[in-house]
Amino acid sequence: MIANRQEVLQSALRQLRQAVPELTGAMVASTDGLSLATDLPEQEAARVAAMAATALGLGKRIVQTTALGGLEEVVVRGREGYLVVYAAGERGVLAVSAPAGANLGLVHLEARQAAAQIAQALM
Repeated sequence: MIANRQEVLQSALRQLRQAVPELTGAMVASTDGLSLATDLPEQEAARVAAMAATALGLGKRIVQTTALGGLEEVVVRGREGYLVVYAAGERGVLAVSAPAGANLGLVHLEARQAAAQIAQALM
């Protein structure tokens, strides 16, 4: 049985990486931009956590302002790949990176499930 929140978060990331092996990184951050669990290098984690929380906040503002309904995810696409940010309840952010050509349908399916699990752990 998983004993604490940190173990639940790490387990959720492991399961996500197993379900979508093409992911190049995954992390859980607080909505304040603090890294809570990650498989990114330590020096990258703080920066990505802050950017993911900012992207989530901006995405929420955009969907509210444009009446698009609740935020599903924020997708940033570059030539080399994607960074996708998901809300994980009111307190968390799940960010995943994937290479160009990744199966985004599978990424969304699995990451949304992981975000729901993470949201429960952060309640």
